[in-house]
This record gives sequence, structure tokens and C-alpha cells, in this order.
Amino acid sequence: MGEESRPILPGRNKSGWTSQLVLAATAAVIGSSFQFGYNTGVINAPGDIIQQFINETYYYRHGSYVEAVQLKFLWGLTVSIFAIGGMLGSAVSGTLAGRFGRKRAMLGNNILIVIAITLMGCCRLVGSYEMLIVGRLVVGVACGIDTALAPLYLTEISPIQLRGVLGISNQLGIVIAIMISQILGLEEVLGTVEYWPYLIVLCGAFTVYQFLTLPFCPETPTYLLSQGMEDEAREALQFLRGSLDVEDEIAILVSEQNKVQSSARVGMIGIFRNPDLRKPMFIAIVLQLAQQLSGINAVLYYSTSLFESANISPDESDFYTVGMGAANIVMTALSLLLIERLGRRTLLLAGLGGMCICAAILVVSLTVGDGTSWGGILAIVAVLSFVITFQSGPGSIPWFITAEFFTQAARTAAMSIAGVFNWGGNFAVGLAYPPLQKTIDGYTFIIFATLIAIFWLFTYFRVPETKGRNIEEISNSFKSQ
Repeated sequence: MGEESRPILPGRNKSGWTSQLVLAATAAVIGSSFQFGYNTGVINAPGDIIQQFINETYYYRHGSYVEAVQLKFLWGLTVSIFAIGGMLGSAVSGTLAGRFGRKRAMLGNNILIVIAITLMGCCRLVGSYEMLIVGRLVVGVACGIDTALAPLYLTEISPIQLRGVLGISNQLGIVIAIMISQILGLEEVLGTVEYWPYLIVLCGAFTVYQFLTLPFCPETPTYLLSQGMEDEAREALQFLRGSLDVEDEIAILVSEQNKVQSSARVGMIGIFRNPDLRKPMFIAIVLQLAQQLSGINAVLYYSTSLFESANISPDESDFYTVGMGAANIVMTALSLLLIERLGRRTLLLAGLGGMCICAAILVVSLTVGDGTSWGGILAIVAVLSFVITFQSGPGSIPWFITAEFFTQAARTAAMSIAGVFNWGGNFAVGLAYPPLQKTIDGYTFIIFATLIAIFWLFTYFRVPETKGRNIEEISNSFKSQ
């Protein structure tokens, strides 16, 4: 685990930050969160070039080009099959985390990444767009597993005062990777006919980083205790805290584990059968849907075409998309400073409220302002503000608050369920947005604004605050509703 090379001090660092904790967190964030973010954003910039590849491959085989409707379908499938894979990965993530542990499951998941980048990297070489589509499916499965494992690992290695900060670091990794993919996807870099396959397979760099760092990090103390390995759990905690003084924290974890052992471990179906678990699960599901049905992925997947619809040239729209990525990072980093001061619920409400206003402004800019210079400027401002308010809370909190809602007995199953609904919403938006945009154009965001308003009301009346509270206090807050 690497403890021998790092001094374990008798005193406790009250801030909670240690170099060992940072190492473990970055191993999870760069190796897993970056993977999800990169593969979310990488398909956007070279979209026209990939469609050209599909068309040319079809012509080489059949002597005619793909019909416009069929090309649109194949491109939509290439984009959205990533989310189908994500749903499949999320569905099995809880089983993997429970059977192999959080650390080994993350390491093993990289095998899927290697398979995916092999398929996607060779697709142009052998002239097969089917390999690209299958590769997107496989990398989607891997990312679906990662989106459950990374927040789970981060939550379970965190001291209570840093739980929110490390939870948001998962989202920070995602948005940094999205921006990296957007920059590399520019025509001046790798967004060209010749180099786009290299752009897609660069996600392998994150796999290499995780292979080099995660083996030196511990399994989570929570999981080790669940396997009856109390001494190993104590050693892992001492390593993460950089201190021998961990008995109070171990006592809390042991107490929770004893409660878990007095009742059977809960599976995905069991959560919905148990009334005490059904309520927090329902809230977690709605928060996952709030994240996806807000329209954020319509912006992320189709930002280039969205800017072009506001009469911004293709070259300019690519750079505005990169600017949107920068705004993502800045706001997510700012939320790191705010999460333990303002709390989860406050940031969720502020973010959803801001998104609702921005979606309404976007409707005006894309309809009333269509074809005007002020409409284009307003669209840019609205899109950037939409992303900024999303990252203030709705972008990060639903991932880790689910882990905060549940005890060890139900946590992995709950993360799987939440992930399936999150990816399901991702798939629905990715598939439905293009035809909706074609049919009602800018009025599409009326739908998103309405949904966001509904999610804001739900959050206000039903979502409890979890900041600085242990699992028993959080569970009691559901019973009092």
C-alpha cells in the first residue's frame, strides 16, 4: 500500500489534508473522473469530420453515399451509445464494488478502456465506423462504472470535514477533462481528418496514470471493515490521515459496520422494498434526473451546433465551446470553496434557479433574437451562464450526496441505481435534443426551463442538508419528513 515510504505521525492534522489523501484522491479523479469527462466532450468538436468518415466508408463499400436521414441516425447513435454503455456500467458497478472492493474494481475497469481505445483507434485504419460505435459503447460501460466507483471511493476515504470538497473534486476532474478534449479537438490541434482517431484514444493517458498511482493507495477503510479486516482498515486510515490517532474515526466506522452486520446487505431491489431506504433513494434519483434533464448535455454534446444556430461561424463556435469549458472549471473550483460553508442544499437551489433563468434567456436569444447580433451575444452569455450555474451545485452534488444518504449496507446498490437513472437521463437528452431542435428550434429550452423549475421546487421541499452530519443524523432527517 506504500505506507512504509511515508511517515505516520502520532499527531492528527486537524485540517484533514495529507499528501497521502491527495495522492489517493488524484488517482481516482484523474484515472476515473477524467475518463468520463474526456469521453463526454471528445466527440463534439470533430463531429463533422467523423460524419464525413462514416459517409466515405459507406461510399467505399456500396458505391453511394449515406442518405441524410441514415447519416443523422448513425451519428446520433455514435454519440448516444456512450450513454447506453453508461447505464450498463452503472448497473453492475455496485456488484463490482462489493465483490472486488473500490480500488481493485477501478483498476480492473481499465481493461475495458484498453479494449475501447483499440477499437476506436483502429476504426479509420480498417475503414469501419462500426468499430467506432462499438468502442463508444465499451468506453461508455467503463465510464458508467467509473461514475459510481470514483465518488464512492472519494466519499469513503474523506474525513467528514472534507467530504463535500472531495466529492466536488470528482466533478472538477470531469470538467477539466472536458475542456482538455475541447482544446485538443480544435482544428489547429487534433481535430483534423488525419488526426481525429488519435484525439479519441488519448483517454488512455488517464488509464496509465491510474495504473502508476492507485496501487500505492489503500482500499477504503469502510470496505475493509465490511470484509472483517479491522487491522487493515486501521492501517489504511492511518495512511490516509498521516497519523496514528485514528481510533475515534475507527470507532465510528466499526459502530456503523456492526449495525450493518445486524441486518442483511441490501440489493437494488431491496432498496425499493424497504420504506426507510425508498425515500432517500427517490430523492437521489430525482437529483440525478435534475442534473441530466436540465439540458446540460444538450449544451455539452451540441454546443458547436448551438452556437452556429445563433449565427456564430463554425470557427468561432469552437473557441466559444472552449471558453465554456474554462467557465466550467472556474465555477467548479469556486464551488470547492463554498460547499462546506453554504452546504449542499443551498448550492443546489442557487444552481437550479440560475439555470432556469438562463434557459429562459436562451429561448429569447434563439427565437426573438434569431439572425440579430444581439441575439448571438445573448446566446453566448446565456450558454456560459447556464454552464456556470450548473457547476455551482447541480453538476457535482448529485454524484456524492447519494453516497452520503446511505449506510454501508445499501451504499453500493444505491450508487448503481442512481447511476442508471443518471445515464438514462443522459441518453434521453442526447437522443431527443437533435430532433426537438429541428422541430421547434430555440423553443426546446422552454422544456428544460420548465423541468428545472420543477426540480427546484422538489429540492426546496424534499432535499435535506447533509453538511457535517454523520449517516445516523442524515437518516433521521428522512424519517422526520
